[in-house]
Amino acid sequence: MKGAYQVGAIKAVLESGFEPDMIYGISVGALNTTFLVHEASRQMESDGKVNWKQAARLLMEFWIKKINSPQVVGTLRSRVSLGVNTLMSQFEGLLDPTPLHALVQEEIDLDILKKSPVKSKVGAVNINTGEMRYVSPSDPDYMGFLFASSAIPMMMPPVRIGENGDLYVDGALREVIPVRPAFEDGATEVVIVACHAFEMYQREAFNAHNLVNLIQRIKDITVNQNVNSDIMWARIYAERAILRGENVSVRVIRPNEPPALDLTRFTSEDISRLIVEGYKEALEILKGSLPGKA
Repeated sequence: MKGAYQVGAIKAVLESGFEPDMIYGISVGALNTTFLVHEASRQMESDGKVNWKQAARLLMEFWIKKINSPQVVGTLRSRVSLGVNTLMSQFEGLLDPTPLHALVQEEIDLDILKKSPVKSKVGAVNINTGEMRYVSPSDPDYMGFLFASSAIPMMMPPVRIGENGDLYVDGALREVIPVRPAFEDGATEVVIVACHAFEMYQREAFNAHNLVNLIQRIKDITVNQNVNSDIMWARIYAERAILRGENVSVRVIRPNEPPALDLTRFTSEDISRLIVEGYKEALEILKGSLPGKA
């Protein structure tokens, strides 16, 4: 749900005139990536060009209209089924993500996505090997990786992909900012839009006795460290590239404070609030009024 902040920041970036040739995403970033790349392809097919401001507006509208309650993302499994499945070693997560998958499939046409002029990749982690794997829309298992990239461990079931039936989960376990594959694929001007602040602290009281909140909090702590490491790596890479005479730049947009949202109880108003926060902070960063981030 912190991806709503990312949506607002993306809107500010695209309204600033930045026109991406590549969009890469992990976790909720994979969902936003897919929506934007799909919309770029749709516009190119119908209009012969991409209106990025319109794409950003449509992404914002999608979140406000469609991501308006926890039930849209997943339904909480009954205590009986959780208990039985756990005892039978058939645990499939606390949430059934079918509603989220249905929503994505309703919005995304794979044939249109594959024709997009914008290069894209999403990433997920192989539970069996621990390896991070990125795929583009041309991969026959793209939708599986998209669902896996947002499958929070313990909260949602892993996604079985490929002939071997390997299980994949949220890519944020290994990498949160997919800048490494972006550089490998030739990116030179990079804008990182992260959903996590530099420091981990809560603006609101944290209920450690709520299992959903506890799992999300544990994940946030791990992800926060990965975000900081990924951004540091990207900046060091850019600095070394510049020393080699290469024209490489990295700009970072991330929250000043951890976005506040109750995952078990939120509305479209909460989503709108996070979008506005992301939009306003991104504008300040892009204008250079928040030193050390851009």
